[in-house]
Amino acid sequence: MSVKSYFLGIDVSTTAVKALLMDDTGRVIATAASEYGYETLHPLWCEQDPALWWNGTVAAVHQVMRPTDLGKSVVLPESVVGIGLTGQMHGLVLLDAAGEVLRPAILWNDQRTAEQCDEMCARLGRENLIRITGNDALTGFTAPKILWVQQNEPQIWERTRHILLPKDTIRYRLTGEYAMDVADGSGTILFDLRRRSWSGEMLAALDIPAAYLPPLFEGPCTTGALTEDAARTLGLIAGTPVVAGGGDQEAGAVGCGAVEEGILSLSLGTSGVVFASLDRPVIEPHGRLHAFCHAVPGKWHLMGVMLSAACSLRWLRDTFAPDKSYDDLTAPAAEVPPGSDGLLFLPYLTGERTPHADPLARGAFTGLSIRHGMAHLTRAVLEGVAFGLRDGFELMKAAGLPTVNQVRVTGGGARSALWQQILADVLDCELVSVNTTEGAAYGAALLAAVGAGVWPDVPSACRAVVQMTGSVTPDAERVSVYKGLYTRYGELYPALKPFFKEN
Repeated sequence: MSVKSYFLGIDVSTTAVKALLMDDTGRVIATAASEYGYETLHPLWCEQDPALWWNGTVAAVHQVMRPTDLGKSVVLPESVVGIGLTGQMHGLVLLDAAGEVLRPAILWNDQRTAEQCDEMCARLGRENLIRITGNDALTGFTAPKILWVQQNEPQIWERTRHILLPKDTIRYRLTGEYAMDVADGSGTILFDLRRRSWSGEMLAALDIPAAYLPPLFEGPCTTGALTEDAARTLGLIAGTPVVAGGGDQEAGAVGCGAVEEGILSLSLGTSGVVFASLDRPVIEPHGRLHAFCHAVPGKWHLMGVMLSAACSLRWLRDTFAPDKSYDDLTAPAAEVPPGSDGLLFLPYLTGERTPHADPLARGAFTGLSIRHGMAHLTRAVLEGVAFGLRDGFELMKAAGLPTVNQVRVTGGGARSALWQQILADVLDCELVSVNTTEGAAYGAALLAAVGAGVWPDVPSACRAVVQMTGSVTPDAERVSVYKGLYTRYGELYPALKPFFKEN
């Protein structure tokens, strides 16, 4: 009987480390998570102690490796033959020459760097910046955070010798090696997107020594091996390979099989993401979409991000119906006609990225009248989020996105049959659900398995393990209704923008 091999996927997210154990057929054996918090010491700030990530990694790995009485064979440490990493993107971690963390990490959702974003555009020219990196300068990205530290904490910058992203800080703890994958690296916007490498022009403009940045690797490539100390702490075997992995969005796309041109993923989580895999770099000329490298070697992707997707529905429930389940909340909304009897919802509860890079944008209900009830508000929220996701979809098509063959929907919001149908009608395309629902940690484990040679490449791995479990097709009559409503929705932000600055 052949001996099974197992792979660990480790996801260093904003609120927890998730560990996933997968066998060499792609079957998930166990998952675990270790939660933690973050600090918001000043308005617009969001920071996190990197020690939380390591403690969370140790706790989560111990949990997935713990023997259980579930009829499954015990997984021995020597059977784990590869580890893949993923995690929150864009965060800034600064280390000194000895590899010690110099300050708390500045996270992706930190908004303090508006002035530094303007300065980056002034130094490089906005069009040139987008041409090089594929992206505009946004407060969430890593590069303006570095500029902020240079200008506001010069004593920290003087001691800095290494710049890492969150998951790569864990890589350093695991292997003793400084390394980064090209997907997460491109999200720093210090990248030459087309060459899949650090941009000398970007580094020179921002006074960042090239030696501070780690070597770059494609997603399935080995970047190091578990040290004796790390293996002892985790209960694994020294020498276990650790592959490059990818940012959480890229690894999540691997996890649902969005790795080939023509297949899009639509993530309906706290935020909403439309993700398109590409065989070549495609850049939206105004920087309204994110253009990054994929975790798949030789692939790129476009990504539209709205900040308040499923969290818009959560806000509605928590505020107006905290005693109801989501099913109880959405069931009456299915009886409301498309368009919610004239009620529209603008889903900018926490600012927005796509298509409006505006941290001051705010949400709104318009057309509210005495005839509207809770069911109307609920359906309007579902429709407003769908319109927001369509914004990203339309920008992709205008930027030159090739033919879309399939849209794979994932995330907690995708559990709602009504929301899936609204999305299919608003986007006018078929939505499919798939059997792999573990997200980025699963994608990281698949990348580790590809690195170990279980499958010859990432698309082969995805074709082997990702299967369609259902589909929702658009209704022609509702598509026509939503087409007109989408035009009205698009008029809301320009009309309301003057009021946002006052809030």
